Amino acid sequence: MWMNDIEKALDSQATHIVNDSKTPSGQVHVGSLRGVLIHDAVTRHLKHSGFKVKFTYGIDDYDPMDGLPHDAPATLKKHMGEPLCNIPAPLASTATDFADYCISEFLGIFKELGVDADIYRMRDVYRSGTFDDAIRIILENADTIREIYKTVSGSQRPDDWYPFQVICENCGKIGATEVFDYQHGEVSYRCRKDLVGWAEGCSHEGKISPFKGHGKLPWKLEWAAKWFVFGITLEGAGKDHCTKGGSRDIACQVLKRVFKKTPPLNIPYEFFLVKGAKMSSSKGVGASARAMADFLPAEVLRYLMVKSLPRRSVNFSTDLNPVLKIFNEYDALIETKQSKALNHEQKQLLHAVEVSGEPENFTPVSFQLLISMLQLPHIDIHDEISRRAGRPLSESEILHLKRRISAAQYWLQNYASEDDKYQLQQEIPDSWVDLCGAQKLFLLRMRESLAGVAWDEEHLQAYIFEVARCTPVPAKSAFSSIYKVFLNKHCGPKAGALISFLDREFVSARLSRVNICDWFACYDELGEDINVFMRLIDEIKSSVGRVTLSPELYLCVKSDEALQDPQAPGFGAGIIRVYYTHKGRSFARLIKSEFAAYGEIERQKRSLIDNMRMLARQLENESGISVSLDEDIVLRTECSTEKVAQYLMKL
Repeated sequence: MWMNDIEKALDSQATHIVNDSKTPSGQVHVGSLRGVLIHDAVTRHLKHSGFKVKFTYGIDDYDPMDGLPHDAPATLKKHMGEPLCNIPAPLASTATDFADYCISEFLGIFKELGVDADIYRMRDVYRSGTFDDAIRIILENADTIREIYKTVSGSQRPDDWYPFQVICENCGKIGATEVFDYQHGEVSYRCRKDLVGWAEGCSHEGKISPFKGHGKLPWKLEWAAKWFVFGITLEGAGKDHCTKGGSRDIACQVLKRVFKKTPPLNIPYEFFLVKGAKMSSSKGVGASARAMADFLPAEVLRYLMVKSLPRRSVNFSTDLNPVLKIFNEYDALIETKQSKALNHEQKQLLHAVEVSGEPENFTPVSFQLLISMLQLPHIDIHDEISRRAGRPLSESEILHLKRRISAAQYWLQNYASEDDKYQLQQEIPDSWVDLCGAQKLFLLRMRESLAGVAWDEEHLQAYIFEVARCTPVPAKSAFSSIYKVFLNKHCGPKAGALISFLDREFVSARLSRVNICDWFACYDELGEDINVFMRLIDEIKSSVGRVTLSPELYLCVKSDEALQDPQAPGFGAGIIRVYYTHKGRSFARLIKSEFAAYGEIERQKRSLIDNMRMLARQLENESGISVSLDEDIVLRTECSTEKVAQYLMKL
């Protein structure tokens, strides 16, 4: 864990202040939580290591409003340039001011996330006189400040520029004022119309004491003043503030040269991105902190924020797969804890993210499982989870389940795409007929031995894969066919879980509705040339086990009435089904039998068996694999004369 390096860099005998802050200029986005949770995690770690440490969090509400939130009413524009704490809150709000209105929701999340921070507001710091000594020192060293700006960032300040912003006595704006002199404990200032592009001053000029809240320091200098006044020993910042010649470099030089103090330890951290986009309160880009806290359980949200090195950006998406990934990663950590197999770094990570603690000896409930169950109204989730646990749930387990259900419901309501949503179809959808022949064959094969499968997610999932391999049909195509006949969609939840939630008789009856009217279509889709098969076997022959050959004859007689007569003449074509094991799994391949016949069915059967024997000899001679034969021919007659004729013409 990166926190070990921080611990080594600090004096273990000293008292440490960890600090972070936020300017409340609109609804706070989730990216702002990364700084909060990184600093809180460090504080936890240091306390756990025996350090004397406190986490403080500042509300920079004396900053001017320099940009309107994306959803701000037009009436707010007249307050541009005023201190945020001096702007009235919206009429319907109970907040004391606009800054309080913006930040109160964010601060309410702290307790939910287990963040233990002492909150201070800069309006109180300035008005109480706490910063008066720091302001005096900075004003008395204005020449040094100007020289620091020039050498560190290349920014040239006029000789009459003084590092202070007065709240205009006439119009109340702080963002439009400039100080041009400091003598005898007073600053001379003017409120300019054209100082900045986002606020218009009133042209008033005057003199006033810079103390007791009559103004504030520019924020880069305010940063250094905080370090000096509060004795801050550790404070990180986003990478945009930590570039060479940037805000932090200026603040550090001011602290060293003006206040004669050592800068606090830095934790530069990257942005929190949502789908690759950096968030902005003013532009309304990205998720709010409140929305993300409503969605993710506290421990999972903390895990998301601190699991990566601070210098790595966190790029999160509310799409299904990224959400499942973060839940599954966190659940794996909890399961490792419960198996008492945590290594040192995992223990540190868990200590950094725990809030209320997860139930002991209880497997976390899969987020994907809950999404599935919530969309199957006939399922009682509490009873189902209790059944899976094999006992009644404890109070802590019920609380865990409640949090997970809430998260799954929130995701379905706010983030799920139409592909992620589904509804169990009470009757087989008409669209099942659009499945390809191979998919229909898979569903028929699936039904054949369904009665003997243990009715739980794990066994059903394994069964589906095995049937797919032995049809054969690609697993993706197999799962798609299941979703089609049960949900009328091409994708869905984990198929084994879906089937396990349904009654066995219901599933069997649904699959029995599927039929194949054209076996030749299946044959064309799945049958492969013998040489293709031989190349496959040659590649894997060292691990191929038992091989069994079994023939199937596809027949079309001349009339529908003749279907009742097994001796009726007709067109025929054969396929040889090859069963084999490879690395402990069963597989099947369909080999095109190189014959086509017209006439007696028995003659066609003999031709097919002769072909199968020839294949067996070829397989044994070329690969050395022992082959067994099953000469009981499966006869398929459900096919059209036209299709058979077309197939025979190909041959």
